[in-house]
Amino acid sequence: MNTSPAFNRRRFLGLSASVGLGAVLAACGGGSTGSSDISVEGTLQVVKRFPPNGLVPGKVRLPISLADKNGVLTTDGGVKLPARLTGRIVRPDSEDVVVSVTAEQHSENLTSPYWPFVFELDAPGDYLLLIDQAPESQMFFQLEKPEMVPMPLLGNKLPAFDTPTLDNARGVNPICTRPGEFCPFHDVTLTEALASGKPVLYLIGTPAYCSTGTCAPGLDALMTLAKSVGNKAVFVHAEVYKDTSATVAAPAVSEYKLTYEPILYITDDKGVLVERLDAIFDVKEMRSAIAAAGIS
Repeated sequence: MNTSPAFNRRRFLGLSASVGLGAVLAACGGGSTGSSDISVEGTLQVVKRFPPNGLVPGKVRLPISLADKNGVLTTDGGVKLPARLTGRIVRPDSEDVVVSVTAEQHSENLTSPYWPFVFELDAPGDYLLLIDQAPESQMFFQLEKPEMVPMPLLGNKLPAFDTPTLDNARGVNPICTRPGEFCPFHDVTLTEALASGKPVLYLIGTPAYCSTGTCAPGLDALMTLAKSVGNKAVFVHAEVYKDTSATVAAPAVSEYKLTYEPILYITDDKGVLVERLDAIFDVKEMRSAIAAAGIS
């Protein structure tokens, strides 16, 4: 990642702001109605909520939302939403099922529900996600070879670097754009956190430009979870932009060569990355990820 003219807020936040059907929507979310059926106007469409790159063989997570002709479906839109979606993964040139998949609705602290399909695939290449409840939609995704992906991957140590803190902003102003007041995750650098001998939860996101999507609600949710976790883990937050013009990437972006936000990294006590939540995540999924990492 660099600070060339190609990097700009509109392009980078395209994941957060796009609402067109089939577009990538990386930061909007919603609440379960417990319904098993769908009642929509017109043909149901699948809205992509996962990033276009950075996916590799192994554990794959593909969050999606649903939309009808009026737009992305929400919990308060008067539409019955499914508690679970089912589907299958196929190759684009074949109808053979590679793996069958299911996803539960997530929306604990969000207004636009999402369904994260999580499954295992062992080979790089092109794939399609086909969802039974939206038979006229198909979602393309690609698994890259791990050596071709510059960002941190599961099973590897999370690279350490000095994130901005209250004592040293390192050229980032403000160091936290959380509406109202700074979050409490800027006391230590990521380097110090990874050297603490404790699990680390590292959130990269810009709440000022994603106040109703995932970044701001996700940061607030992480603050709530941090209170219950206490000193069993170290929490760090870093912004995406160097200033309020939102045109120059902050170190958090350039260090990991990121092209989307938000991202939540979770490491074990040795600094090894054990979980990565991309683009959209609610309190329920964050809580499960923390528990799976042995943090309680």
